[in-house]
Amino acid sequence: MEHLSSIEFFYNFLFVMALVGFVVFVSLYFVDAGYGKMRTEKWGPAINNKIGWLLMEVPVFVVVLYLWGLSPVRWQVPYLLFFLLFEMHYFQRSFIFPLLMRGNSKMPIVIMGLSVLWNLINGYVQGYWLFHIAPALMPDLYTPDWITTPQFIAGTVIFITGFIINLHSDHVIRNLRQPGDTNHYLPKKGMYKYVTSANYFGEITEWLGFAILTWSWAGALFFWFSCCNLVPRANSIYLRYEKEFPDEFDRRKLKRIIPFIY
Repeated sequence: MEHLSSIEFFYNFLFVMALVGFVVFVSLYFVDAGYGKMRTEKWGPAINNKIGWLLMEVPVFVVVLYLWGLSPVRWQVPYLLFFLLFEMHYFQRSFIFPLLMRGNSKMPIVIMGLSVLWNLINGYVQGYWLFHIAPALMPDLYTPDWITTPQFIAGTVIFITGFIINLHSDHVIRNLRQPGDTNHYLPKKGMYKYVTSANYFGEITEWLGFAILTWSWAGALFFWFSCCNLVPRANSIYLRYEKEFPDEFDRRKLKRIIPFIY
């Protein structure tokens, strides 16, 4: 009965977070999240972007590591692969990505705080489902044969593809300007040939893959929340680029985040 009440609470929590994601989605079409290109002084006190990025990404890495470490199934192949794929992304985002950042931009503390909150929640959702609820209530789900299923194979391919797109897109953005250059440029390499937010396209592709390879509502929530956050932000970036580079926009027929679609 304890497990049943636990799973009921968990699924209710997923539903509430999905609703929160929808609110975020609608809100971000009216209010630009104040970090990166969209940062303004109205968002209040800010800290160094590199420090802010580290502080907001590390929590999810640590929470999932902790929940995996407590799991009795942590060394079983499917669970270990789930863990390694998830943590591969967040190791890069937490410890490598901030070191690669250029310039001295700032991140509003309120944005960092909200991101920390989401990452704590998401770390709990992914780690608790994969390493505790699923093994206890569905021991026949993630057996060693899971890695040969179409879901796992297709999802892993999609995840790795998104990860590569994300890394390459960040590389393109970082190298748009030479040291000392303050001009603005429209990125043109890689997936930027098709969309103005190729890095976000890579990220939502990753979490679509993760939702498929785990075949879980927890993974689906992560994909949904990523879209709710990144799609409207991609729209804001698109409109900004469109205003800065109108002639090039007309010629290249760029989309916002999903090639050929949106």
